[in-house]
Amino acid sequence: MIEISKLAKKFAVENPKKLSEQEKKDPRLKGRFFHSVQDVSFHCESGEVLGLLGPNGAGKTTTLRMLSTALKPDSGEIIINGTNVVTKPVVARQMIGFLSGSTGLYGRLTGRENIAYFGQLHGMSEEQIESKITELADILDMHSFLDRRSENFSTGMKQKTAIARAVVHDPKVVILDEPTTGLDIMAAQTVLEFIQRLKEKGVPVIFSTHHLDEVAELCDRVTVIHHGKTHFSDSFAQFKAQAEGSLHKSFMQVINQGA
Repeated sequence: MIEISKLAKKFAVENPKKLSEQEKKDPRLKGRFFHSVQDVSFHCESGEVLGLLGPNGAGKTTTLRMLSTALKPDSGEIIINGTNVVTKPVVARQMIGFLSGSTGLYGRLTGRENIAYFGQLHGMSEEQIESKITELADILDMHSFLDRRSENFSTGMKQKTAIARAVVHDPKVVILDEPTTGLDIMAAQTVLEFIQRLKEKGVPVIFSTHHLDEVAELCDRVTVIHHGKTHFSDSFAQFKAQAEGSLHKSFMQVINQGA
């Protein structure tokens, strides 16, 4: 289970004069600080998938980076299975599988070597790593490129390798930042099926996306962030009920209500 309460994170603006007109109008810009995340709260139970929605620049990636321990929040609380992520980041990292917006693979290493390296960082034995790589390669359809250097991978190959690397240690929670962006239909479907497998195993999954069809296919819960604040956080059914018709209308209704 993941519980996030009143997260906030600001960043210093080195040169306010270089900001675009749109950035200058953002209500989160206060003096020499940009308050990327101001007040974000939500929770995700075991076996649930939560879709994190919001316009570009809403604060989704900053929120996910705080959940992953990559960033330390200025205030707020993150609890995973009873462990405080903020005060015990090293312990928390063992429980978290995180896919960032960029794959960040080591180009000179093969796909197998990239995944194995992260397994080693998590203290796994060679036997455990090889067994897990075989399992993930089966699930994510990676055998045809697993032993090629990743600098020559397509976008889909890179994303599958990055996902395998993120979950090689069987994390208790998985956090994915736009996992299907840039993928073709078949590769995207493989990723969505993998998320469904995690759900069936009881692993809570949080993923950000701009694709509402993915939300409809996978999500039990939906959280909408706008201007660094939670504007909606409830079940998918409640999200769908925000407006008659499409999920797009529900999304716009939530955004407009909080504007």
